[in-house]
Amino acid sequence: MRTLMRTRRLHQWLFVAPALAYLLAFFGYPLVRNVLMSFQEFTPRTYFTGEAPFNGLDNWRRVFENELFGDALWQTLLFTVGSLVGQFTIGLGLAVFFSRRFHLSAFVRAILLLPWLVPMVVSAVVWRRIMDEDHGVLNSFLSTVGLSADGVPWLSSPSVALLSAILVNIWIGIPFNMVILYGGLQEIPRELYEAAALDGASPWRTFRSVTLPLLRPVVTVVLVLGFMSTVKILDLILALTGGGPADSTQTLGTLTYQLSFLQLDFGQGAVVGNVLILISAVFAVLYLRVNRADLRPGK
Repeated sequence: MRTLMRTRRLHQWLFVAPALAYLLAFFGYPLVRNVLMSFQEFTPRTYFTGEAPFNGLDNWRRVFENELFGDALWQTLLFTVGSLVGQFTIGLGLAVFFSRRFHLSAFVRAILLLPWLVPMVVSAVVWRRIMDEDHGVLNSFLSTVGLSADGVPWLSSPSVALLSAILVNIWIGIPFNMVILYGGLQEIPRELYEAAALDGASPWRTFRSVTLPLLRPVVTVVLVLGFMSTVKILDLILALTGGGPADSTQTLGTLTYQLSFLQLDFGQGAVVGNVLILISAVFAVLYLRVNRADLRPGK
């Protein structure tokens, strides 16, 4: 009996082994190297000499003493929260709208997927032209309808540039939220809505008492995936503002790029990368705890 159990256990591990090997090679090793690099004096010379002496917490101290790190952390928070709120709210509204089938609804949904399908750099370059203060279509439109005679400095003003980046990211992320939430809405039994209507529940009451509770697992997945993809965004901001003006759109992602590839201080860049990993890990743990609570009996 014990031999049979051991054989089964061995077979189970053999099935899992390829996935474990893949994770260790392509996720585990880079993560460990990044952590080690944050405690080393890792410079371009290291690639030629192979020398990367440990300098203790010196990289961490210099990053945390850098005023730009605090600004980047705060701007990352604003960018992530603003993007998630906008993407989710509009995506949910569109998902509810399209759940009521009408003529050409499938065609319109397909058109709305285009922002999600276009590469992010391409989207950023297009929006950079649209938001150009002097020759952009957006300011021309605002001037035509009489809302702004002088034009809005969308990408050239430190007080507006981060908001502009958030708006562009919302536009890019709406289709993802809409598609996932629309799929979740299709899984809710129609009988529940009919029962709510018979009980005299208003549309808002039905949405709050029937739709949202049953959509909660899907909402959790959408928010977690949205957070993971937003908190580390680099290409959008680099192509749109380059982190400027006056570092007003610097995030942890752009700061990592600046330290590692512009200042060539790979140790400090690794520190900021580790901070990003830690933030994502904390959020992932919270997600798992919420999911575990939802799966408990009686929930």
